[in-house]
Amino acid sequence: MKNSIVKRWAMSVLASTISVILLVGVLVGIMLKKQYYESVSMTLNSRATSLVMSYFNSSTPIDSDNFNIMAKRFVDNFTDKNVMEVWVIDKNGTVVVSSTGFSVENEVFPDFDYAKSSSTGKAEWIGKMQNGEKVMALSYIIPDGEQSISGAIRYIISLDDIDRQILIIWSIIAFIIILIVIIVVTSGMFFINSIINPVRKINDTASKIAKGDFNVSIEKHKYDDEIGQLCETINNMAFEIGEAERIKNEFISTVSHELRTPLTAIKGWGETIKETQNDEVLLNKGLDVIVNESERLTDMVEDLLDFSRMESGKLSLKTSQIDVVKELSEVLEVFVSRSEREGILLQTFIPKSSIIIYGDKNRLKQSFVNIIDNSFKYNKKGGTVKVSLNVDNKYVKVVISDDGCGISKNDLPKVREKFYKANNSVRGSGIGLAVTDEIIKLHNGNMQIESELGKGTTVMIYLPRRK
Repeated sequence: MKNSIVKRWAMSVLASTISVILLVGVLVGIMLKKQYYESVSMTLNSRATSLVMSYFNSSTPIDSDNFNIMAKRFVDNFTDKNVMEVWVIDKNGTVVVSSTGFSVENEVFPDFDYAKSSSTGKAEWIGKMQNGEKVMALSYIIPDGEQSISGAIRYIISLDDIDRQILIIWSIIAFIIILIVIIVVTSGMFFINSIINPVRKINDTASKIAKGDFNVSIEKHKYDDEIGQLCETINNMAFEIGEAERIKNEFISTVSHELRTPLTAIKGWGETIKETQNDEVLLNKGLDVIVNESERLTDMVEDLLDFSRMESGKLSLKTSQIDVVKELSEVLEVFVSRSEREGILLQTFIPKSSIIIYGDKNRLKQSFVNIIDNSFKYNKKGGTVKVSLNVDNKYVKVVISDDGCGISKNDLPKVREKFYKANNSVRGSGIGLAVTDEIIKLHNGNMQIESELGKGTTVMIYLPRRK
């Protein structure tokens, strides 16, 4: 993949990690070589001491014969012949004697010339001899009086063995670096794949969800980390979207049915009235049906508008001081005739004295109507609806209860959700209770619902009293 995480990881993290490891390895190798060479240099410099002067007395001029005798004696008594080679050079740059016993010809030793011009009388040189051997040499000038020199002692240590040791160490370092890189790449790829594979599954699942397949799910991630939590969240999201889609489809179906019924009635009675000439009874009956069904459509449209306002956060209140006893009593008067018509007993327990609160009287009436209407809709002939109003120091409590079909334990937590209907056999859009709950919350109140399947439902509304 052109822009894959693996490629970006390889280009950034892996490349920088390998670069750092290589840099550290090279620096370690360079420092190791420098340390070895400094050790050789210290060994050479340790020989350029006053011990040399004990063999070459510079208080008086030294002639060539005496110098040769001193040189031979110095070399014969030199104890480190197994560590280094030593030459004695006269002032003309000729090797008088060497610790190997072989004559020295055609060799180049620039350190002798450097030492003659040096303020310390010493100079080092690293190079190759005529036989190709790499060496480090140090020339130490032997003075003869104040202005001249008698010659020099040249110490030579072979660097071939040291370079071989350094090469071996470098090889070990290179092997360690390669091993570390392999471990880093392997562990990195394992870690990246532990992220990439779930992400690919998440991507595939999200694509299916985007195409409308809400039944898909991601298998449980073996690690309880952010990826595992994301998988769980995607699964929950798919489930919730599926539920929302199901509820939306049910809502559309319900609203379509709810709209079709009154529209069919209005259309049918309109055609009947049009064809009716002199039947006044039938005419009045038809007009009553048209008016009632129109009011039903108006209520449904109002519910939908309120829901739209609630979703957009524009559901507002026009608060003022209101008498909650008066407003609730007016609502109950509307249901008296319905109670008689449907054969449901309406019992009210309302105090006669006024109870003043701050609120929107129209919205509170709407809430009371929605809940009482549900109590009638989900009840049966011969059932009872009870409405009571109580007050304490903090709250006004309105209790509306019925002995109707009730709500199951599984449905009870969801009845306040938009579009949700616990019983699809009863007409309604499924948004009235959601709007009611929002209205009560806007009044800083609280709505509680208790219900048992087959035994009825009780709704308790708590509204804060005026302070």
